[in-house]
Amino acid sequence: MPTDNASKILVLGLGNDILTDDAVGLLLVRQLRDEYAGDERLDVCETQEMGLALLDFLSGYREVVLVDAIQTGRVPPGTVHELDAAGLKNLIGGTPHFLGVGETLALGKQLDLPMPARVRIFAVEVADAHTLGTELTPAVAAAVPALLARLRAALFS
Repeated sequence: MPTDNASKILVLGLGNDILTDDAVGLLLVRQLRDEYAGDERLDVCETQEMGLALLDFLSGYREVVLVDAIQTGRVPPGTVHELDAAGLKNLIGGTPHFLGVGETLALGKQLDLPMPARVRIFAVEVADAHTLGTELTPAVAAAVPALLARLRAALFS
């Protein structure tokens, strides 16, 4: 990534937009991207990549906010698990996108790449992340406005 991103926040939505609730991270950042278009303080992107492929996205930013779906079955759909990269080890649930985030950050540092000083993760509890479909389940869809408000409030805190 270019060095001009060194003072920026990257908001990165993860997911698959044809697997019902797994698309929630993508849908949330699409709305944020439209709202924050032209804001020099941040970049808002989405990807369906995972693991080491995220290295290209993460490198060069001072801070990264990841938004993705997770299915732990421990809390109601629409609940947000907010944590940092170290907290991923304690979060048990189904999402392939977080796999290797900690390792990817460590590898970037070992390769002497400019890695973010702060990584925050907003993992949205979902009801169904495995069924083919392009609509969120009702519980997750109903939570979207509150989720957007929470992300907006967290961006510059």
